[in-house]
Amino acid sequence: MQINPDIAADLSILTALRRDLHQYPELGFEEIRTSAIVAKLLEEAGLQVTLGLGGTGVVGTLQVGNGTRVVGLRADMDALAMPEKADRPYKSKIDGKMHACGHDGHTTLLVGAARHLARTRNFSGTVHFIFQPAEEGRGGARRMVEDGLFEKFPCDAVYGLHNMPGLYPDEIAVVEGPQLASSDSWRITFRGTGTHGAKPHLGKDPITAAGTFLSSLQTIVGRVIDPLQPAVVSACSVQAGNPEALNVIPDTVEIGGTARAYSADVRDQLEAEIGRLAKGTAAMFGIAVDYSFQRRIPPVINHADATRRALKAARSVFGDKVRTAFPPSTAGDDFAYFAGKAPGCYVWLGNGPAMDGALHHNSAYDFNDEALGPGVSFWSTLVEQELERT
Repeated sequence: MQINPDIAADLSILTALRRDLHQYPELGFEEIRTSAIVAKLLEEAGLQVTLGLGGTGVVGTLQVGNGTRVVGLRADMDALAMPEKADRPYKSKIDGKMHACGHDGHTTLLVGAARHLARTRNFSGTVHFIFQPAEEGRGGARRMVEDGLFEKFPCDAVYGLHNMPGLYPDEIAVVEGPQLASSDSWRITFRGTGTHGAKPHLGKDPITAAGTFLSSLQTIVGRVIDPLQPAVVSACSVQAGNPEALNVIPDTVEIGGTARAYSADVRDQLEAEIGRLAKGTAAMFGIAVDYSFQRRIPPVINHADATRRALKAARSVFGDKVRTAFPPSTAGDDFAYFAGKAPGCYVWLGNGPAMDGALHHNSAYDFNDEALGPGVSFWSTLVEQELERT
């Protein structure tokens, strides 16, 4: 892989930027320092900058020539509420917060592409560089859309990129179809009648009901959902009773979890079946149940035409190191809200081997700075090819 000399000359600056952002992680909708740095760098590069979409979001616009096509490129900026345990010179300086998913790298890649394209201006059309807050489950993309992102900055196509441990930095995966699952939350409260633990017949035991529900939960995926359709249902929280009162059967048990799918039909099935199982269990034990299902993030499904365009750019940069077959992730990404407004494609950029188990959301994870050159090259080539001068 050969990196454009202009991009290569910028790598030391971009590496310093990435490591600075890593030291000062900010959670969703708190990216005040990060967005200010991004805005300053974009303005210095000559872009028109808009602040405040989605709270702390930033959009930089670069228009060159008289081309009419418009593309959007998205990077996420937020960190995670978890400690960084690995010892490195640029370790997080904020207790309990770290960039454990590489959003510091994603932000830097898009800044680097904006700087390069503003200098070279080797395209004709308009690019919106979208720096999104609060990707990590706090709804930043939805907030930007609700704030009028695509009314103010309409796009003919929109692209997202995420690093992927396990692929090398000179590799990229561009695949049509499902890439990430929907990410929804569900909550159940079984309401019984508490009583003495030695006299269960005098009450209605919600804990036994909860145990039956939990042991039956996986039958939804195993016996109801089409086995050719991927799905996940997980119970992730159970709250009941008091560990200091082990002779008391409580009145209530609260259970919560997540549901994942790649299609709208399966997503509907999961919502209906979790509720059906909860209500059936409650009826069997003669207790009441409350059920709620919160639709948080739709699945990310790559559009055929946008994928074709991204694949062309990827092959120009990565050659035979482009993966066109790569398994989708059961994680979620609210890039789905952007791809619901314009044809979208989400690609996976190699981050190198997952050393010491340091995958995404691991306390030892770090974005690989060797991916900066390839990532900036991909973004820049995508723009130059999609908005090619005629």
